[in-house]
Amino acid sequence: MSSEDTPDAMFVRPFIMTGGRVRPVRDDLRLETLVTATPGSLFAPLEFERRRIVTICQTPQSVAEVAAGIGVPLGVAKVLIGDLVAVELLVCHQRREVPLDVMERIRDHVRAL
Repeated sequence: MSSEDTPDAMFVRPFIMTGGRVRPVRDDLRLETLVTATPGSLFAPLEFERRRIVTICQTPQSVAEVAAGIGVPLGVAKVLIGDLVAVELLVCHQRREVPLDVMERIRDHVRAL
């Protein structure tokens, strides 16, 4: 096995995937934010992780599921997803605020601990 075939040589550093960026274009992407590929997105000239994200998101996926599905850290997934949303290849589906009844249930459960 040559040195180019070792797992370390085949590993792509996360900062290369994001062009060195650590912050997404959108700062409102949460773990539970659902993203879906737009019609025709599979025909976009994408490569590597971006192509995999569009493929995975043919059905709605959470940001966390996308990160796990392509095997990258959450921060990297947020940057890549944000880029794809910016060029309208993905659409985000999320609530802007958590409903009051959900917050009250969380509060009650925390108090019970």
